[in-house]
Amino acid sequence: MFTAAQAANDESFANADWGLFIGVSLIWGSSFLLIAEALEGLTPGTVTLGRVGIGAITLLVIRALRGGGKAIEREDYGSVLLLSLLWVAIPFTLFPLAQEHINSAVTGLLNGATPVFAGIVSAVLVKVAPKGTHLVGIAAGFVGIVLISLGSSGGGSTQARGVLMVLAATVCYGFAVNLASPLQAKYGPINIMATMLGLATLWVLPFGLFTIGENEWSLGPVAAVVFLGAIGTGTAYWIMATLVGRVGSVRASFITYLIPVVSLTLGVLIRDDTVTALAIIGAIITIGGAFMASRANAKSG
Repeated sequence: MFTAAQAANDESFANADWGLFIGVSLIWGSSFLLIAEALEGLTPGTVTLGRVGIGAITLLVIRALRGGGKAIEREDYGSVLLLSLLWVAIPFTLFPLAQEHINSAVTGLLNGATPVFAGIVSAVLVKVAPKGTHLVGIAAGFVGIVLISLGSSGGGSTQARGVLMVLAATVCYGFAVNLASPLQAKYGPINIMATMLGLATLWVLPFGLFTIGENEWSLGPVAAVVFLGAIGTGTAYWIMATLVGRVGSVRASFITYLIPVVSLTLGVLIRDDTVTALAIIGAIITIGGAFMASRANAKSG
């Protein structure tokens, strides 16, 4: 189930790789702010169901317009089902719940732990350990995340329950990016992402319907969910799966080192959050870690 897939580009990032890398970083970096906006009137279950459902519809329509895709083979049913749980259903359920306890900026900061877990899963299950600059990048990025967290979470909002939920979600992502790599190589990114989101919609449906009557419907929260679904989920997962196929699962997961930078920036500009000097230093180190991820893979002797 967890097997290595040959990346299309083992060398330094091409311009197209950088475009995908930065694009999905910006989209997912803003998603935590949008979740916070959506939670102003909607329940966590409704936010999750709306986001996943709209994302699934977006990609299913695009796939249909492109003439459909290769049917999933029986031997891969279990992998696709597991991917829909680990990459969407579980983390997308946890994030809105976590943001009832911690703010959007801190959620984005903690999400930066994903490459660490992706590297560990790759080393243990896929037997592809990060080396050289990639390994240094993981360490540098993690140090940057720690500094950002220390410099940004002193207001008492980082309660243990919310922090644990986000960390659990990032562990799921660490498994998911490794599981997705061979699947997208076999079936194509839009095909596998559309199927995955369709399945995930079924898994989160009870969670969404259970609290449907508790919502306070208004334009702002509804618009946030629509954007989260169509762009932050459907389009973003298409981009991410394409990036995984081009540069590999571990290097692609380094987009989560830029997500905290985006989260902090939006927090300052939109929510008037205070950013300390320590957080700025951490952001600089984080960007350095992401840059190291773009370097060519080390060649075996």
